[in-house]
Amino acid sequence: MKTYLTPVDEIERNWFVVDAQQKVLGRLASEVAIRLRGKHKPNYSTFQDTGDFVVVVNAEKIRLTGKKMDDKKYYNHSGYMGGLRERTAKEVLAQRPEEIIYLAVKGMLPKNTLGRAQLKKLKVYAGSDHPHEAQKPENLEL
Repeated sequence: MKTYLTPVDEIERNWFVVDAQQKVLGRLASEVAIRLRGKHKPNYSTFQDTGDFVVVVNAEKIRLTGKKMDDKKYYNHSGYMGGLRERTAKEVLAQRPEEIIYLAVKGMLPKNTLGRAQLKKLKVYAGSDHPHEAQKPENLEL
């Protein structure tokens, strides 16, 4: 049996809106990653980008379980000696709430060009407004 290859012009990409209010970060991120990869579709294949666009709103109202708000650390390095910076999840949520969801989903996607292409279909917004009404996104309950 041969592997089915969906022609690129026949790939159907839908738009979904996910409300992150009072949702647990990891559970939300895993469902969003599945939608971005297209694993919920019958024509899914590992080497093609068959996923949908996902818009996440109310990122500032995401919930972390346990003591992760104080214990979870986000690291980045400037490239210079002694340039390691660390921030807690509480600090990141106060400064850039979109970044927490973005990094959680990014960690669940493949680390190659396909994963980077799939990540571009994720749109995260801190508030409840988003500029993608023209695409007529459907609400997605998780």
